[in-house]
Amino acid sequence: MVRVISIWLRAIRFKFLLASIMAVSNGIAIAYWKTGRVDISYAILTFFGIACLHASVDLLNDYWDFKKGIDSVTKRTKFSGGTGVLPENLLKPKSLYAAGIIFLLLGVSIGSYFILVRGIPIAIILGFATFAIYFYSISIINIGLGEVFVAIKGALIVIGTFYVQTGLITPGSVYIGIIVGILSFTVLFINSFPDYSADLSKGRRTLVILLGKKRAARMFSVLILITYILIIVGIILGYARITSIICLWSVIFALKAIRQLNRNYNNADKLEPGMSATIVYSRIVGFTIALSMFF
Repeated sequence: MVRVISIWLRAIRFKFLLASIMAVSNGIAIAYWKTGRVDISYAILTFFGIACLHASVDLLNDYWDFKKGIDSVTKRTKFSGGTGVLPENLLKPKSLYAAGIIFLLLGVSIGSYFILVRGIPIAIILGFATFAIYFYSISIINIGLGEVFVAIKGALIVIGTFYVQTGLITPGSVYIGIIVGILSFTVLFINSFPDYSADLSKGRRTLVILLGKKRAARMFSVLILITYILIIVGIILGYARITSIICLWSVIFALKAIRQLNRNYNNADKLEPGMSATIVYSRIVGFTIALSMFF
């Protein structure tokens, strides 16, 4: 039983759920900052619903990568190349696909409840999420829009969570949503580098493939710079609290990631430290901003 649970946690990429948890946390934190209260029951439902939707897209991504043969030619790392549960015959493809659909339906069910209590804005967000989750691996990621989808998803989670709590959509929630979205974009972007050859051989056109590795590495640096500029401007405009400035200590990891990528963008075997630093950088920034809203 323990082994089965371990395999399924690996399949849903449990540790990567933190990206969605981070986004929900920011939506809740902004709501608390602006209203002084949090609806705990809504918060718990939001966390669970978003986690289900996140798990769904990862499971379906693994399924379609296996079906397209990408898993057979990609080199797995701790952060890229899929989970490997299908190539290693740890789970059946039909089981993985079914689990992906079940998680999608669970997330949609919770979202549908919030449509009833909060109205049309949640319906629009949920409609986009449902469409994008199912078609992410079938078509979206194949035309260079994978990172864009992830960025929009991150932003909408923040905006939607804030709306569930307050019934409002404000410039501040949108602004912080954009920052969180860019953080998610950045993580997926660097994680695409090791998959370059495998994706290209199977007809997939990720943003790294469309730009080329050298230009993509330069864009990575720009993304991080833009994120820090947005944080500082957001503090000045009052969209974030002055205590959010603490997140700038993440620059240690950001610079490490930039250095590692610019040195090794052609060498997948040496990219793991850069990918790890990017994840740490994004989590520090995202969770620190959320925490700063409470103090």
